[in-house]
Amino acid sequence: MRASLLQIDVNETESVDSRRVRVAALVREQAGADLVVLPELWTTGAFAYEGFGAEAEPLEGPTYEAMAKAASDAGVWLHAGSIPERDPEGPLYNTSLVFSPSGELAGAYRKIHRFGFDKGEAVLMGAGAELVTVRLPETTLGLATCYDLRFPELFRGLVDAGAETLVLAAGWPERRRAHWTLLAQARAVENQAYVLACGTAGTHAGVPQAGHSIVVDPWGEVLAEAGSGEEVLTVEFDPGRVGVTREQFPALKDRVLGLGTPRR
Repeated sequence: MRASLLQIDVNETESVDSRRVRVAALVREQAGADLVVLPELWTTGAFAYEGFGAEAEPLEGPTYEAMAKAASDAGVWLHAGSIPERDPEGPLYNTSLVFSPSGELAGAYRKIHRFGFDKGEAVLMGAGAELVTVRLPETTLGLATCYDLRFPELFRGLVDAGAETLVLAAGWPERRRAHWTLLAQARAVENQAYVLACGTAGTHAGVPQAGHSIVVDPWGEVLAEAGSGEEVLTVEFDPGRVGVTREQFPALKDRVLGLGTPRR
């Protein structure tokens, strides 16, 4: 498979509408890739809490429409990052969208672990309750968002649901970049799965972003890593290595504790 991670610079001088148009064009430029991944809350900025309410949109709002068309135009599977979703019957959610190459919605994941320690996202948005996987012809994606990376039980649940490639959209701060790399590799090793983690560049509400989007293989080796600025990180990987790794080093079969039933 060929995947392109679009590490978007969320610049506060650029309007949401302008960024949406620009990012849609970047997605179209990835024609020929199998999978394109965008970061978390790239329309608003993950730390721009004060704008969440004003910029929130219904699930099938302007970002949905723009990304569905871009996926269809490019003929790619598109993890369109996440948006501040306004549920007409409830709170806001941090919701990731995945589109098929025909532009159909293939999956939507509401972020389960909200960041903020009783402020920011943790109080402004509701928590998701469901694990989400999306089946591609070559692999099954397991969806997660930013702060989720710190909670290994979520990823083990995704593996129990059949995930082989764990895709994370994030707006991770620069001051904790060492954790970003460490945890991405840990989630790959412990689940014997690929990890595709796409972050933002730039500064959100005064918080410098880590960038350094990363692709890790099932043995924990880093296949590709971006720098700190806006960048398209493209990598080719073999989904078949997941099954081979799990067969040659069958650690998942020895599970005793945790979510789900140990595989035998």
